[in-house]
Amino acid sequence: MSTANQSLAVALFSELLATDVLARQLLSANLPKGMELNQFSVLNHLSRQAEERTPAQLARTFNVTRGAMTNTLSKLEWAGFIHIRPDWQDARSKRVKISDSGRRACESAIEALAPILNKVVDQIGSETVRAALPVLREMRAQLARI
Repeated sequence: MSTANQSLAVALFSELLATDVLARQLLSANLPKGMELNQFSVLNHLSRQAEERTPAQLARTFNVTRGAMTNTLSKLEWAGFIHIRPDWQDARSKRVKISDSGRRACESAIEALAPILNKVVDQIGSETVRAALPVLREMRAQLARI
């Protein structure tokens, strides 16, 4: 890698990491009381899925250990935001589905976060954000392959 590309890569990842920290702090501070960012992320994902997911699938999706996902799912189940049932095809596995109250909680969180997210997009410009998305998706895909 050339020195110029190395400097570019370091600058890019420095910005991504700093943005990640700021985004997590801002979003966490504005979620409904008692909801954690990882819980919102799982609820948001499940709300967009037509089919139930296994805990292992969710752990892979969020790049976390099965234990970490089990902890998050336990908290969501306790709150009544998800249903966990045995997998009738594979007794060793479970299936996870968002509940009606989970959908309402997710919608409430999105309503709380929308003004912040909209402000950022408005300030950057929707065309710039739209242009950045394919680059960020490709970066995520490349990192997942490493």
